[in-house]
Amino acid sequence: MTDVTIVVRGIGQMFITGPDVIKTVTGETVTHEELGGADTHFRTSGVAHLVAEDEDDLNLMVRDLLAFLPSNNLEDVPIAPDAPGEERLETLNTIIPPESTHPYDMHAILTEVLDDGDFLELQSAHAANILIGFGRIAGRSVGIVANQPQVLAGTLDIDASIKGARFVRLCDAFNIPLIVFEDVPGFLPGTEQEYGGIIRHGSKLLYAFGEATVPKITVITRKAYGGAYVVMNSKSIGADFVFAWPTAEIAVMGSEAAVPLLFRREIAAAADPVALRKELTHEYTEKFASPYQAASRGYVDQIIEPAETRNALIRALDLSSTKRVAVPKRKHGNIPL
Repeated sequence: MTDVTIVVRGIGQMFITGPDVIKTVTGETVTHEELGGADTHFRTSGVAHLVAEDEDDLNLMVRDLLAFLPSNNLEDVPIAPDAPGEERLETLNTIIPPESTHPYDMHAILTEVLDDGDFLELQSAHAANILIGFGRIAGRSVGIVANQPQVLAGTLDIDASIKGARFVRLCDAFNIPLIVFEDVPGFLPGTEQEYGGIIRHGSKLLYAFGEATVPKITVITRKAYGGAYVVMNSKSIGADFVFAWPTAEIAVMGSEAAVPLLFRREIAAAADPVALRKELTHEYTEKFASPYQAASRGYVDQIIEPAETRNALIRALDLSSTKRVAVPKRKHGNIPL
């Protein structure tokens, strides 16, 4: 079972109980399409991964999807012939905004790195703060998990954690290597998230990455803060390779948030609080958030020029293509469902 659901708009519908039963039991009035139509499951529930406009479109989607998957879980991923090889991608050197608070579209990075810019994105309208889907690097099928800074600043919330975990387990089931592009400032704060069980749901993504035995490679493009950094395929949960761009910020929290907490008394007593805060922020970034600090401690394997990202990924995939993992003798782990 691939766990990928495609619904044809205007034809396909899914629900446990229909509108008539709902009307009788709860008094709610809802149409069949509103309750279980394609857009409902694509945008709101997250049940649908793709939406087809008609049956011909559905057949094309199925064909494209199956092209990324091996025939079974014992086979290696398919490798497309005559695929482009290593290449410097100069446009990546200017893709990150100068200000770390400014968003950018993670799709722009994926378009550059993947073969022919081809990215089969799944669940694009649901939990859009994380991107999942299939692509190819040097002809080899890979699964992509990436934070999207344009939506909720790329934070992880309940829906994004579940969406990411589900996809990671799908790739692991079919021996598809995982490539993670990370720019995550943390978990989304708020009572709604805490009451909804973000601790339990967020740990699903942690568990999925930690349990996956396929090659796992991470590229940190900018922010990698706190627990969300750990969850997004860090070295501490089994990443095979972690690359960081010079723009990466790896720390417990961002300097703008950390400095007022750590130095509030000094800032309050300063003759020029604004100037001191700016100085302390720069100092904190250099000492605690620099990718070079993380690399010196073994959390990052290599700091790479953005233009070299594709080349680094090709080499990492080649090195990890024969990866084998001996798992503990047990029936299964206890995933935080």
